[in-house]
Amino acid sequence: MSPTAETPIRIARQRFKLRIWITSRLWAQVIAGMVLGFALGLFMSQNSDLLAPGSMEIIGLWLALPAKIFMALIAMVLVPLIFCSIVAGLMSAASGTELRSVGLRLGTFILATTAAAATGGILLASWIKPGAGLGAASSPAPPAMPSAAAEAAPALPLEKGVAALPEMIAAILPANPTASIVQGDMLAIVVLALLIGISVMQVERERAQPFLALVDALLSISMNIVKWAMFLTPYAVFGLMVQLVIRIGLDTVLGISVYVGTVLLGLALLLTLYLFIAGMFAQTGPAEFLKKAGGNLLLAFSTSSSSAVMPVTIQTARRLGVPGNIANIVIPLGATMNMAGTALYQAIAILFLAQLAGVELSLAQVAIVTGTLIASSIGAPGTPGVSIAILSSVALSMNIPVEGMVIILGVDRLLDMCRTAVNVTGDLTAALLLRDIGGPESAPGTPERL
Repeated sequence: MSPTAETPIRIARQRFKLRIWITSRLWAQVIAGMVLGFALGLFMSQNSDLLAPGSMEIIGLWLALPAKIFMALIAMVLVPLIFCSIVAGLMSAASGTELRSVGLRLGTFILATTAAAATGGILLASWIKPGAGLGAASSPAPPAMPSAAAEAAPALPLEKGVAALPEMIAAILPANPTASIVQGDMLAIVVLALLIGISVMQVERERAQPFLALVDALLSISMNIVKWAMFLTPYAVFGLMVQLVIRIGLDTVLGISVYVGTVLLGLALLLTLYLFIAGMFAQTGPAEFLKKAGGNLLLAFSTSSSSAVMPVTIQTARRLGVPGNIANIVIPLGATMNMAGTALYQAIAILFLAQLAGVELSLAQVAIVTGTLIASSIGAPGTPGVSIAILSSVALSMNIPVEGMVIILGVDRLLDMCRTAVNVTGDLTAALLLRDIGGPESAPGTPERL
């Protein structure tokens, strides 16, 4: 056979191998969907005159339909998944001493990294000053604030804030678990799961066995539904990327590139810190970490929800060598409370708004903002757009005008995707640091792979 005849056959074989390689790797499908979605969204946004007004938005909504179905499937099983994962993880713990060790080390890690992230964001924004060159006059009219946020706007004296702290702490306990489940209050669900899991440990195993069997069954069923949702992942990523680029456009990103660059630089430094911690204290090098967790981080980037990818994060932790009982406790807690990337983003955004309006914050005010961001980030729901509500409330409480909020909203989705990936990296890093506490056994009802 001549070389000319062999060439089409060789090309066909290479294409077949490439197709098999892509279809067998979720992360490759996610990257392909992301690149194709960005290209199509850019084409549509740059050639908007080819379509009737409003047509692009309608097309974006239809293309994002798989993403809505994906998120709905995950949301459907999120509450039983979080609840059962934590209870199963607690029941797999060897002793109360082990649980205390996990809680103390995880709490220390979350507080330390969140404080470092918020402080780093303040320092970066003070050094680069992303809002100093724009000026409030260049900002469009401020968006209408919800009445609840407007009522919370006046700054309270420090004494009143301290006096309200005991009530805030007591409110963490889910007085009405049914309402917490209906409202999707993840922090309340986590607290409820912790309380029930610890209580079950004090009950005789024989008497608790029916409840444990129910938890095991619910966990397995929930994970099975998650498997179905994962088939939609590439299409969901494609649709979300098209919709994102159509809505914000390339010009919006370029117009506030200094602000976007400051946030991305801060998130890159935080990601480097996580990789350093994983390599130094958990003997997991950056190459190994990114190889095993890359698909998980891409999915987190695409969905902008650490809660939505929590089942995948648990499986990624398992691949990194974390025992099932530790992964089932640390990852749900991390997805609810470990939001260092969000704290860093909000710190930069607060100073951006202040610089945009020409407001000078004193050292005491900066310290209060940092502490508020740390407290508000821990326990913030791991869903898209939540940080904007927190950011508005904090800015108004510090008497910072929110005229520039519309600029932040223009690129929030893009930055939300980036900080979600960093938050998930933090969850995996925390699980790696705690993997030596758990034994080699796997928590019941947790499959090895999705």
